[in-house]
Amino acid sequence: MDSVLKIPQQIHESGIHNEQKAGKKVSKKLLINKLNYINFQDGTILINLRHKKYNNTISLHAKPQPSMGDQLHCQWTQTEGLKQKLRSHTVQSLSVNEGQKLFLVKADVITVNEKEISFNLPEICYEVSARKVKRHPCKEIKAQLIQNSALFHGSLIDFSAVSFRVEVTTSPPQTFQWVISESPLHLILSGDHETLYSGECRILKQTCGPKTRTFVLEPLSNQIRRFKPKESRSTRHKLIPSPNIIFRHPLTGKTVDLEVVDLSGSGFSVEEDGDSTVLLPGMIIPELELSFANSLRMKCKAQIIYKKFYETDKVNRVKCGLAILDMDIEDHVRLLALVHQAKDRKSYICNKVDMDALWNFFFETGFIYPKKYAFIHANKEKFKETYEKLYTRNPNIARHFIYQDNGVILGHLAMLRYYENTWLIHHHAASKSESNRAGLVVLDQLARSINDCHNLYSAHMNFVACYYRPDNKFPNRIFGGIARHLNEPKACSLDTFAFFHYQREFNNEWDMLGPWGMAKTKPEDLRELESFYEHESGGLMTHALDMEPGSVDHDELSKEYNRLGFKRERHLFSLKRGGTLKAVFMVNATDVGLNMSELTNCITVIVLDPDELPKDTLYLMLSILSIKYEQNDMPVLLYPFTYADNQSISYEKLYNLWVLNIPQAGAEYLKLTENLLARTQCDLVKAKQTIS
Repeated sequence: MDSVLKIPQQIHESGIHNEQKAGKKVSKKLLINKLNYINFQDGTILINLRHKKYNNTISLHAKPQPSMGDQLHCQWTQTEGLKQKLRSHTVQSLSVNEGQKLFLVKADVITVNEKEISFNLPEICYEVSARKVKRHPCKEIKAQLIQNSALFHGSLIDFSAVSFRVEVTTSPPQTFQWVISESPLHLILSGDHETLYSGECRILKQTCGPKTRTFVLEPLSNQIRRFKPKESRSTRHKLIPSPNIIFRHPLTGKTVDLEVVDLSGSGFSVEEDGDSTVLLPGMIIPELELSFANSLRMKCKAQIIYKKFYETDKVNRVKCGLAILDMDIEDHVRLLALVHQAKDRKSYICNKVDMDALWNFFFETGFIYPKKYAFIHANKEKFKETYEKLYTRNPNIARHFIYQDNGVILGHLAMLRYYENTWLIHHHAASKSESNRAGLVVLDQLARSINDCHNLYSAHMNFVACYYRPDNKFPNRIFGGIARHLNEPKACSLDTFAFFHYQREFNNEWDMLGPWGMAKTKPEDLRELESFYEHESGGLMTHALDMEPGSVDHDELSKEYNRLGFKRERHLFSLKRGGTLKAVFMVNATDVGLNMSELTNCITVIVLDPDELPKDTLYLMLSILSIKYEQNDMPVLLYPFTYADNQSISYEKLYNLWVLNIPQAGAEYLKLTENLLARTQCDLVKAKQTIS
């Protein structure tokens, strides 16, 4: 194409002289500075020519050379057919584009040939309005147009707040007759490595070339849906000072710097000038930086979700909402910590903790009761070492939520990424003086954190789970309550385990001759396990605990633990009799104290055929597997717990494994905690009023 930026038709129709009278005068000094800037940026200007016989006009691109004074030398960017054009046209003017304005220059031609053109610059030129909406030129952006299964390839020339301009070339047997102007089509824009935009558009206009055409396309929507709609939206906060977003625009390559209007853990909004907006609903920004006072910086991948035009003081403005698609997990935790404290200054996420104060809190609240401490005492130095790493280094496998006032811890809750896409909730405790309020606040923090981050791939958060005793009223009310409320095992499930400590009895490997055999679990064993569990429960346990066929040889999480200085080993074994699967053993071995009840450092046994597995055989298998542990008394979780009753296996307590499917039921969990917190706050207000 000869022209990327056309001179407004009214300029040609009314004549340059009339337009000069209406335009704002610009000095030669300022014009030269603009021309040198264009040269510095490797940009172009337009040379406007008029046909000698037919009086129509064309505009050709030329690169200005550095100018020191009265003259301007330019090199043509395209020479094909130029000789004929120069023979049939006369040079009228040159145009310097600056966004929504043009510098229109009536300059005398010194020389012109097929390679270059030179001018004597006048003392005065004129600034005229080029267009109401600024167009942004693009380079190396591939475009695909799809309509009724016909796919056309091309490139994006430029775009504005309201339209795209795309140049498309056909490839036989394609023909532009396949394109129906009255029907919408789908536009896909991409860079070298990924799709940057995809959306439905209508055709506003097109050229008439047989093989190459230019289409002007208007998006049909100013809003897209990136994720499943949330019943409870993330709370937006206006921070002071407000952060800025800084990114290289994926279509133009230019740096964009905009102030954030409001912010949450899942997205933010910004404002732009309505006539020169560069944010397009649906456009993906591969790398964006959130900058707080030019000191704290966080990078993310984002997508523009909506655009709303409005007018203020007779100025067109536009507000755009962006969703965070992915973010480094440590950066996202820092972002959550900011917005949570904006909501409640006493709420902290993954803050550095005074370890003496934390241990005192655990003992004072009764979270570490005498019987539990009897176990901890033997390994107390290892416990201290583990917790020092968890609470001061902030590894991305662990999070803690603390409610504190003037340095005094009032409530605590932690979670641990212990399976590939499952986080284990544990260590929930609250000060007795504020047990209701503080305990619910940290639960609310947890729910909001889940709501804000589960859509991020880096969070690996498809499920949250926790173990609790059925006779413990508070967790039974919260976790059991939502399971009973939903009454849908695929959204939220409860499975009961018997828990006991097994004393190691056998130190030598067992000769596996005979009908019984134990070996590493194979994918077909886990398919059998899935069938059993679906019949027994129909819940989420096998999904949450990575006991699906595809997870046998996948153990990236253990490598991540090792990289962060923690231990995590996981082994699956299948016990068979005569080739028939009778039980699956999951051996988890971690640092002592990672979970205070040692539920992350134990053997989980799932018995598929309770009638065919004698308890002596079970004990023998546990003895063999006990070599994976340093201690002699080994924690065991046994499912189903009825097997223990039927086999007269004594156990210390029952544990419910609660699993929440976040995409399906995360909103319900957040709503429950919000309601409980609101009711508790209301009760506290009433109590204070009664006292006063």
